[in-house]
Amino acid sequence: MSRTRKTFRTAAAGLVMLAMAGCTALYRNHGYVPTDEDLSAVVVGVDTRDSVAETIGTPGATGVLNDSGYYYVQSRVRHYAYQRPEVVDRQVLAISFDKRGVVSNVERFMLEDGRVVPLTRRVTSSNIANKGFLRQLLGNIGQFRAGDFTG
Repeated sequence: MSRTRKTFRTAAAGLVMLAMAGCTALYRNHGYVPTDEDLSAVVVGVDTRDSVAETIGTPGATGVLNDSGYYYVQSRVRHYAYQRPEVVDRQVLAISFDKRGVVSNVERFMLEDGRVVPLTRRVTSSNIANKGFLRQLLGNIGQFRAGDFTG
């Protein structure tokens, strides 16, 4: 009797530890933003695109229109159990250049600023909106004519 009780207690303790481990939040970091110390080497009105890339590294994204700027993006995402991943920290460092390619402005945006910065607007639309798998699969039954199969 005491052996089965000990096995039951060990199994229960293992299940409790497994449940606790499953509820631990995991954090993932993505991207790169230069530190303020590294950024202090960039001088507005003096540095160029090449000198910025050499000093603080190449950016993760550039401006869409005529290479208008460099954008360094860093995000920290919390994954917690079955819940949807949540962005807990985001920094965007935007370095703007003038027509000659010289640094004209340096801005840092944080998640707390409340500004949404879309990095891409490319969205592929689907022509199967609101159709389940079976409806797609069986949707052509009865849609065929004999003339479709004869040459």
